Amino acid sequence: MNSNFVDYVKICCRSGKGGAGSAHLLRVKYNAKAGPDGGDGGRGGHIILRGNKQMWTLLHLKYTKHVFAEDGEAGGHNLCTGREGKDQILDVPLGSVCRDFETGEQLCEIVEDGQMAVIVKGGRGGLGNDHFKSATNRTPRYAQPGEPRVERWVIIELKMLADVGLVGFPNAGKSTLLSVISAAKPEIADYPFTTLVPNLGMVRYRDDRSFVVADIPGIIEGAAEGKGLGLRFLRHIERNSILLFMVSCDCEDIKKEYQVLLGELKKYNPELLDKKRILAVTKCDMMDEVMMKQLKRTLPRTLDTIMISSVAGMNIMELKDLIWKKLTESYVGDTE
Repeated sequence: MNSNFVDYVKICCRSGKGGAGSAHLLRVKYNAKAGPDGGDGGRGGHIILRGNKQMWTLLHLKYTKHVFAEDGEAGGHNLCTGREGKDQILDVPLGSVCRDFETGEQLCEIVEDGQMAVIVKGGRGGLGNDHFKSATNRTPRYAQPGEPRVERWVIIELKMLADVGLVGFPNAGKSTLLSVISAAKPEIADYPFTTLVPNLGMVRYRDDRSFVVADIPGIIEGAAEGKGLGLRFLRHIERNSILLFMVSCDCEDIKKEYQVLLGELKKYNPELLDKKRILAVTKCDMMDEVMMKQLKRTLPRTLDTIMISSVAGMNIMELKDLIWKKLTESYVGDTE
């Protein structure tokens, strides 16, 4: 397995505590009771996530188990505010989602380069005694303490950003198609589960246009309950604009296989059924025209379907045209 692809990390994050306010009283040469001049404490450091388009995996955080931000400094005399604690900034790839480990609450979603989100706030600095002076208490000898640190375990998950997601059972020809239409070089073999990590490929289209395709590791029946590799990678499908279902022409019932795949997506997240869909029947170079005509009659009629062969280059350009049309048209849901 390619250990360089990491799409899930769990990290203990601790922000900095706020600095205490100062209770200093000013004494000058000719006035021993010049009044309070205690400054405020500095804010504790935040833990921040920042989007970085140069990254595509969470590998750099794989062995990071604890992230601690700096504490704020205490306030000083002469109304001097303490220095703020240094923030800890974690760069993450676009498409990262951060959740609280204990509650499951989503803290942020990073989808733009340079986007920053505070996941653990630093403690506020305490107020100095200058804030508490009044007509009846002209020399307050107390100040606020800073707020304490906040510690929480967070989970950062990566959901790959791609225009088209390839969905299919193991050995349906997804990796072969990706290698043909893009410069990506996924591992290809004639046995199931050759692909163990998602692969991205940039597909060139007419007039220097392009779109991104993600090869998702094979789904099996029961994937939404955790069988096979499906549950681990189903989340990568959530970001795709189009789902390209791929079923091999040599399977017993193409329509049934498509329905099983659709069912697994529905169990995982019913909103996935709102996405645009295309059904590609693969490995059609093994069939003659008569067989293909017979096969077409069994395919879902309310769904855009195409018969392709990645090895023979059959209907590959037509598939790109169909994908581009789907990407640029306004969506009208089908009834499948």
